[in-house]
Amino acid sequence: MPMNFKQTDEFTKDFKHYFKRYKTLLDDIEELKKVLNIQPLGIGRNFAVITKQNNVTIVKARLFCRSLKKNSLRLIYVYINNCNSIELIAIEFVELYFKGDKENEDHKRIKRYLRG
Repeated sequence: MPMNFKQTDEFTKDFKHYFKRYKTLLDDIEELKKVLNIQPLGIGRNFAVITKQNNVTIVKARLFCRSLKKNSLRLIYVYINNCNSIELIAIEFVELYFKGDKENEDHKRIKRYLRG
């Protein structure tokens, strides 16, 4: 069963900002979705779990962007796995940023998301 992908309004803003600069971004995110459909927590050293609470896992992923050549963007997403309901197995994109623009993820944004 394919994963249910969503995104926060803040992520949509981030995406629009970076899409102006990196035209391959939409395709790059589609490639990431293919990986996440198979391995929701990612594989290898390009994925790191930031925090885990109940059925919610926050993950930071390096998003390979073809427009950036050797650099990559960082994408923060939430993997929601409610074993009782297939509808509640989902991934929601929370933040997208370029390491050259800012050093780390927005911890306040993640806390706001978790408070819901």
